[in-house]
Amino acid sequence: MISKKNLLAGVFAAALTTGAFSFAAHAEGDKDLTIYKSPYCGCCSQWSDALEDAGFNVTVRDTEDLDTVKRQVGVPANMQSCHTAVVDGYVMEGHVPLEAVKRVLAERPDIKGLSVPGMPMGSLGMGEPDADTNYTVYTLPKATGGQPTVYQQVSGK
Repeated sequence: MISKKNLLAGVFAAALTTGAFSFAAHAEGDKDLTIYKSPYCGCCSQWSDALEDAGFNVTVRDTEDLDTVKRQVGVPANMQSCHTAVVDGYVMEGHVPLEAVKRVLAERPDIKGLSVPGMPMGSLGMGEPDADTNYTVYTLPKATGGQPTVYQQVSGK
């Protein structure tokens, strides 16, 4: 006959080995990330691979209708890039650096998400950063018609 103590120890051990308890995910928010991208875009794949390497559970949704996705999640035209991701209720538009994604999930600001408009060289997925790397990470405000603000400036290596 199995004692309660042995049964609980077995259940706890099974939970730890299957990943049922994820202490890091609670510190940084939900680590399930869905990325919507063109099936032909290599830089988007590099960005999603980097997030997966950092411990995110990445689901890739290839689509040729990114405009609809961007409209549905509320990314303004001037903040758009080549891919759109959603993680723990936040939108990540374009090549948002890993540090900014983690910071948003840790701090939980009252914003819709972050954007790196365009495809700046040296951003995550767009080649290695160097001394010429310089781009801005913007907030995506929740309010319709709200103005993006600077969240983080990235420059040089």
